[in-house]
Amino acid sequence: MNISILGGGIGGLSTAIALRQEGFDVSIYERHSRPSEIGAGIVCWPNASFILEQLGVLNEISNVSGSINYMNRFTNTGEPIGSLNINELNRLMKYPSYSIIRKDLMKILIQRTIELNISIHYDHEVIKISNGNGNTEVQFSNSKVIQPDIIIGADGRMKSLARKYVNGSNSPIYQGFINWVGVIEDESINFSELSVSDYWGVGERFGIVPVSRTKAYWAGGATSNNIAALNPVNYKSELSSIFSDWPDIITKIINGTPQSRINKIYVHDHDPINLWHKNNLVLLGDSAHSPLPTSGQGACQALEDAWHLTNCIKEYPNNLNKAFNLFTELRKSKTAGITFSGRQLASSIFNTDEEFCKQRNIASKNTNYQNTVVGMANAWSSGLPISA
Repeated sequence: MNISILGGGIGGLSTAIALRQEGFDVSIYERHSRPSEIGAGIVCWPNASFILEQLGVLNEISNVSGSINYMNRFTNTGEPIGSLNINELNRLMKYPSYSIIRKDLMKILIQRTIELNISIHYDHEVIKISNGNGNTEVQFSNSKVIQPDIIIGADGRMKSLARKYVNGSNSPIYQGFINWVGVIEDESINFSELSVSDYWGVGERFGIVPVSRTKAYWAGGATSNNIAALNPVNYKSELSSIFSDWPDIITKIINGTPQSRINKIYVHDHDPINLWHKNNLVLLGDSAHSPLPTSGQGACQALEDAWHLTNCIKEYPNNLNKAFNLFTELRKSKTAGITFSGRQLASSIFNTDEEFCKQRNIASKNTNYQNTVVGMANAWSSGLPISA
């Protein structure tokens, strides 16, 4: 059985690895000329670490990652308003949580594809997906046409032609806020505790995720009604204008991050859909479900997709409709819940009403975080053999 994956991001690479390990013939087609470096970093929560172990790369991940211990919340003045014990989450879910630079994760996954002799075809931008000769046909901008036995659409949230083919439309929804994301490496900064710091303001947020004592990735967020042109020259001044009176560590991080390592993203997601496949094409990752970064689960759920889809195809290799239906049913509810929870948190963090934010911070301070950890463990382990 010949399987082609559209998209060489985390979802596409991990799915290719999982399928090849089960003996399937699989190739990847990526629109860019090289691995994408969009995004700064990722927390591989325990559910993701379980999948990465199945892919044979967890040891490599641990070598270049941070073992984060707590997620600490603060107001924009630095007042503590809660702390979530990540070590307890790891204990309940029986796997570690790792913070990793996205570029490093991609490098490890690509190296694994090389070990498994998986072909990655760069500069292959999909321009059309259609029904041809009784099978689904994919046309690329370089005039190449393929008709594999299975097509996996892992071509992202913003321009997924696979989602359009299955769903009839591909309309990502702008959620009214911007993320500036970056990576800092600075010997003068000491992230000694390797704990996440999450600062909440009024319609604004700044999060810091250490990877080592001197390296971290970060995201500064702010509400914005309009989508404007991107101009990297202005990113630092834009950040400084928002966060200049926040705690000193934030100013130091903004000033210490090279301009070349800062990106600006107008944040979109998708409404959940019920249908994830059409004919011999099935959606996966952000093409199927694309939660906001506030969910903390975007990459993790793409990794889960890889494992579940491989198992479904392995179980029903001669009945793709049954395999794809099973995959959809296994994944639809969990990913929809994560999408909605990401939106709910974003609507709270990026609320612009000062009184609301004051009450939100009080509620955060009074939260029973042990119960929160148990709820996260139960939700994120759902469908996986890692529950307590």
